[in-house]
Amino acid sequence: MSAYFAALSEALKTAGIFQPGLLLDLDRLDGNIALVKARLDPGLSVRLVDKSLACLPLLSHIGKKLGTDRFMTFHPPISAVVLKAFPDADLLYGKPMPVGAARAALVKGDADWSRVCWLIDTLERLAEYGALADEIGTELRIAFEIDVGLHRGGFASPETLSKALSALPAHKRLRCEGVMAYEAHAPHIPGLFGGPAKALAQASDRAAAFVACLGADQRRILNIGGSKTALLHHGGIANEVSMGSAFVLPSDFDTAGLDGFQPAAFIAAPILKVVAPMLPGPPAVTRLLQALGRFPRKGCYLYGGKWMAEPVFPEGMRTNDLLGLSSNQQFMGLPADSVARPGDYAFLRPTQSEAVLQQFGPIVVFSGGRIIDRWPVLPMM
Repeated sequence: MSAYFAALSEALKTAGIFQPGLLLDLDRLDGNIALVKARLDPGLSVRLVDKSLACLPLLSHIGKKLGTDRFMTFHPPISAVVLKAFPDADLLYGKPMPVGAARAALVKGDADWSRVCWLIDTLERLAEYGALADEIGTELRIAFEIDVGLHRGGFASPETLSKALSALPAHKRLRCEGVMAYEAHAPHIPGLFGGPAKALAQASDRAAAFVACLGADQRRILNIGGSKTALLHHGGIANEVSMGSAFVLPSDFDTAGLDGFQPAAFIAAPILKVVAPMLPGPPAVTRLLQALGRFPRKGCYLYGGKWMAEPVFPEGMRTNDLLGLSSNQQFMGLPADSVARPGDYAFLRPTQSEAVLQQFGPIVVFSGGRIIDRWPVLPMM
């Protein structure tokens, strides 16, 4: 591990980068893409999640490697950028948009919104989108959100979906493309309740029951899964899975379904100071807490901090509850024998890629032992 981060550090120094940044290891990314290609059921396509890979060159790189132009989208400003950047892109919303947000995007007309499939989770929203389509005089593509066990919303049973499908002919400008299911709960079901494999099988069976309600011309999008489960689906009713975070593997995605994947994104932050830390107040208090193992005898302050990330280098670097977190100069405890020095780099592994990839400006791209590019990120808002 030390040799790997030493190589990253040397590349950053050579490139003249001395401020916090998000570093992407392109070689590890390509290794993860290769695993997806090898393990993905041949009957499934991949829909790339733009919120988790919020960088056009990153989306383009993965899309070309996988041969996909399908995207799952979540935020109209990002949707518009993706539509412009990828002329053949097909977008599916991963959450239902307030009808006002859809109206604003469609009226603005800054992109080809006919390539977007909007998500419908209730009869009320179906009526709202039907009225919107009539109001602006355009056909809208829709998919129905179905609940296969996560219980986060959507149609709760095939019977309720059937009611929505029965109401659909009244909305002449709405065209049903299919359904979207999400079973993020499955990897976390304890063995006492059947375990992940049983939960995944149940979710797949429930999805099939919903799909049975659809007409033959309403099954273009049969979407299920996310990064943690996409590669575990085999032989089910779905024709596509959604994946995003898996490609860079933040720590929240260390699950059995992604065994063998490598972390490909790190926050790199210069170490500003290495100190023999002292708490404010009488020195005796610090000495007592150090003797009790509650406070380190060595520490450092980073350039920036308070990120959604876990420290990975220098080895043994830890946050400390007594001094807390800081977005300006974050204190980190170090082992007593640490050889870290001011000017070295600390590395933290994001817990998620969503939002974190966009916090530092252009992503620093590392490959073959050097920094080869800077990739701009998509706007957060």
